Amino acid sequence: MSLTVADVLALPGLDRMHLRAGRAAVDNPVRWPYVAENATIAEWVMGGELVFITGINHPRDEANLLQVLREAHERVTAGVAILTGAEYIQAIPDSVVAEAERLGVPLLEQPYDLKMVVVTQAIGTALVQAQLLGRSRQHVVEQLLEGDYPSLDVLLQRADSLQLPLAVPRQVALFKLEGSERLFAGQQTESAEALLHANRQRLERRLEHLLNELGDTLALVCQGEHWVALLPAASAQQAQRNRQVLMGVLDELTPSLAPQRLYLGLSAHGHGPAQFAQGLGEARQALVAAQSFPERLGLCCFSELGVLELLGAIRDRSLLDRFVSRVLGPLIGDDSRHEPVLMPTLEAWFHENGNLALAAQRLAVHRNTLSYRIQRIEALTGCAFNDPHDRLNISVALLIWRLSSPRSPA
Repeated sequence: MSLTVADVLALPGLDRMHLRAGRAAVDNPVRWPYVAENATIAEWVMGGELVFITGINHPRDEANLLQVLREAHERVTAGVAILTGAEYIQAIPDSVVAEAERLGVPLLEQPYDLKMVVVTQAIGTALVQAQLLGRSRQHVVEQLLEGDYPSLDVLLQRADSLQLPLAVPRQVALFKLEGSERLFAGQQTESAEALLHANRQRLERRLEHLLNELGDTLALVCQGEHWVALLPAASAQQAQRNRQVLMGVLDELTPSLAPQRLYLGLSAHGHGPAQFAQGLGEARQALVAAQSFPERLGLCCFSELGVLELLGAIRDRSLLDRFVSRVLGPLIGDDSRHEPVLMPTLEAWFHENGNLALAAQRLAVHRNTLSYRIQRIEALTGCAFNDPHDRLNISVALLIWRLSSPRSPA
């Protein structure tokens, strides 16, 4: 459970604070209150803070307020509160209000005579209470997801006492943010660390907004590079709607998270609390497919796996490795010794359903070049593309290889 900007405005004793702009983002979670003492805030915030601007220690003209507001947006803070009164900042300029609305940053106005000690104490107390309740709720949800509990009835009684809405079937969504190594390879460590933190904050905020929009909210569970969301899915239609909404979220976030990339695996449908662990297992299998097959555009649902579901059920990995080696070993070996062209050719041929012209176009090579490569593939593997059994073996082996091989981001 998070304390949001809207919750801050509703706290006892803070009724004199009011929202001037950014109403669409009042569900932003507040990690901590921060009173800005310097001309800029970029170096002093980490994301999630509610930033208070007093004007006491630094003059705050219109240009400076606009700068601070833009920095708050870039650093993914929860919002900005400006103290107004006769002595320091007399009023919030209209341009600042308009910019906050444009950026989607909650902008609060606080009368200067409402003491900061009162405000920070109220927020600090509420944060502690929200964190305690949130940890208890998350512990229950994690136990259900892991299937790690001595008694389901006792755990559900605890969930009921914590007012967790578990009556609605849930579809498990498993997100993974990949590519942190690309951040650190491309810039200074300190800058990369700041960008990584900002990306995580941006992702978590958007996912929390999504859960609020879908209703029957359960807290987002963060586990390293993974986030688990339990989406209401009382029907197949609602599960399909979840998929459509989440595809839109991936499209929306992809540019802002670059060079990192977000992937998502979904369970097949809604599950009750006793099946949350099964749903998480389904989401994990779907996530692997989403990462391994660029044509899936970063998202896969368990119901879309097809034969991959059967392959995922084989626990002895050596069986799959031996099958790939037997069918595709000569091609993989040849590509490792020379320019890797045979496996990409095979992928393109299957992707275009055996259409040589389209496969050649996909690889940007002449059709004669593609024909020569196909002949070489048949010679090395001992398989014939006009034999349905051989095509099936190659297709399945190619699926296994793609699941186990690192893929470049689409």
